[in-house]
Amino acid sequence: MSTNECSVKNIYKLDGRVPLLKAVPFGLQHILAMFVANLTPITIIAAAGGLSQAEIAILLQNAMFIAGIATLIQLFSVWKIGSRLPIVMGVSFTFVTVLSTVAVNYGYPAVIGAVICGGIFEGTLGLFAKYWRKIISPVVAATVVTAIGYSLLTVGARSFGGGYTEDFGSATNLLLGTITLAVCLGWNILAKGYLKQLSVLVGLVVGYIVAIPMGKVDLSVIFSEGFVSLPKILPYAPEFHMGAIFSVAIIFMVSAAETIGDTTAMVSGGLDRDITSEEISGSLACDGYASVISAFFGCPPVTSFSQNVGLINMTKVVNRFTIATGAGCMILAGLLPPVGNFFASLPESVLGGCTIMMFGTIMVSGIEMLAKAGFTQRNITIAALSLSIGIGFTAASEIGLWGIFPEVIQSVFAANVVAVVFVVSIVLNLVLPKNMEVDKLD
Repeated sequence: MSTNECSVKNIYKLDGRVPLLKAVPFGLQHILAMFVANLTPITIIAAAGGLSQAEIAILLQNAMFIAGIATLIQLFSVWKIGSRLPIVMGVSFTFVTVLSTVAVNYGYPAVIGAVICGGIFEGTLGLFAKYWRKIISPVVAATVVTAIGYSLLTVGARSFGGGYTEDFGSATNLLLGTITLAVCLGWNILAKGYLKQLSVLVGLVVGYIVAIPMGKVDLSVIFSEGFVSLPKILPYAPEFHMGAIFSVAIIFMVSAAETIGDTTAMVSGGLDRDITSEEISGSLACDGYASVISAFFGCPPVTSFSQNVGLINMTKVVNRFTIATGAGCMILAGLLPPVGNFFASLPESVLGGCTIMMFGTIMVSGIEMLAKAGFTQRNITIAALSLSIGIGFTAASEIGLWGIFPEVIQSVFAANVVAVVFVVSIVLNLVLPKNMEVDKLD
């Protein structure tokens, strides 16, 4: 086997050596898959806090830079912070509701203060994961991963239809999403060897090119902000309010559950093994402490991105160096506004065409994990009841079920299937008897 063939095969190894030119396309594929989702939460939260477009532009630039830094910490670790796994980090959607509420009630500086405190809370909780990890049994982790996959299906559908725009579901958006999806599937079928794993990147590129004559890409914004701009540290002095801190700390626990699910799914689907306590600990510590760094740059918390977990499970490309090249691209995007603007100009329907199958892959990974945990009577009870309550009670049509609870409870659980599934599965795992099998009559 030639040296070139060996280096190509190393993309499927965690620490294999891969030439830079072969690694960059895979890293770029990861960044394109999460770029828009990394920026959207900031726009929503900052707008709720009354920030101007110029202020939001600064935060968007900072978010790209921080996402790259946090990903590198997750990949290679600093002390015990970081899992040393191919996890891509970005600004979390999980916090949008609670942080928007904090921004409206207390102002944007209070958002920063709450994120700092909450990040320290989650990071410290992560460092001591070995003392409480046992409550996250295989069936609990599998159920949470399944819930994460389920919760993302509507995200993929929303992107496929064009995102939160006036022309959502238009023929143009649906056509663009379909073309992108068809290219991804066609490339996956026809390409040979390692090139097969670049189907998402090819779909994004082709979809982007097709979108230009369709009027879905505004090329004029790419060079609208100059060529170089350094990230702004502490654009807002943090303010600390106990109500805001308490609410955000609760959501950090929900984010921790999602991170455990994402990391477990990635290790199970990408590395084909069980996750270790050290990896859970490092992953959560990175989630928390990197969020503190993010707050110092004026941004919301960062967390593992499920899109990229789905991409890894689909392609099996787990090489840390290849993911690191993507992190480098993200840092570059934070330093060079034209690069960031180019990535941000990617149409939502193109992104939806590529991600809709990746999100389904996460749910399938959860089902596979359930199968590995075993379909005992106890496991079936935990999974079935957790998913039934989680999915049923958080459906938009049943939101009134939460009306009797305090607002803080509603903000955490009312529309968050993952949070409800996590809590219910944990409680069931603690209270149900270890042996629930029905004795067979002789």
